[in-house]
Amino acid sequence: MSINIFVLTPRLASPSSEGLPKADLFTLDHDAPGMRIRAHVVFEGLVQGVFFRANTRECALRHGLTGWVRNMADGSVEAVFEGEQGSVEAAIGWCATEQPYARVERKKVDVADSKDEWDTFSIVP
Repeated sequence: MSINIFVLTPRLASPSSEGLPKADLFTLDHDAPGMRIRAHVVFEGLVQGVFFRANTRECALRHGLTGWVRNMADGSVEAVFEGEQGSVEAAIGWCATEQPYARVERKKVDVADSKDEWDTFSIVP
């Protein structure tokens, strides 16, 4: 299964989204607790030269996710997150709105079944 989702990320006046309602990033037909998924994400905006990859790796490891993150030649950052759906959603949400120095203006998310091909989350060239 694969779901393509394009999301424009609103820029907030404040760097914190505390107090704002949380919207689901995506919903799957067979949404179940503990379901493992893979999300391929491209983040666009001010995402290079601001420790985005290092912060993404720390966030992914905190959430128990595996996968990778890398800079792209066009100035975007590409990442693949694998793990429990709620943890993947949380990590993508944090990367899009809570990165300390980045400004994500747009993200593209493709969701598929997990393949469990990594043991950790890495920064790749």
